[in-house]
Amino acid sequence: MAKGNRQEKDGRKLVAQNRRARHDYELFDKFEAGLVLLGSEVKSLRDGNAQLVDGYVEIRNMEAWLVGINIAQYSHSSFLNHDPRRDRKLLLNAKELKRLDQKTREKGFTIVPLEIYFRDGLAKVEIALAKGRKAYDKRDKIEAKDLARASRGRDSD
Repeated sequence: MAKGNRQEKDGRKLVAQNRRARHDYELFDKFEAGLVLLGSEVKSLRDGNAQLVDGYVEIRNMEAWLVGINIAQYSHSSFLNHDPRRDRKLLLNAKELKRLDQKTREKGFTIVPLEIYFRDGLAKVEIALAKGRKAYDKRDKIEAKDLARASRGRDSD
């Protein structure tokens, strides 16, 4: 298995995760979308060369676009390599697109990528409808997690 790929129980090979999004945002609905990629991008993903940290999804003309992610150039490609930061089209059905478009027009909602993975040989991205957390919400979440961890530690003694 290539570096960065991890086999999961449902047949998915995980390429990249956006753990920061789970901390910075309150996540609501999750969707699975296909990715329109070039050949060198697919090969680079199979090597585990992707970063989702600054990524988000934008709806333009009822099409979803993944913006701001970095898929590194494939090292064994020719001079016809891809642009690592280009916008990539997402494949969603019309009903999902309409729902996401309506929600993002509401104040405070955005769409963030959570994971890129391969399922049955096809590159997929898990996206979520999200609302930004305030700093005090983040602190409250961390404090609750620490308390839960501490109470589990005392139970095992």
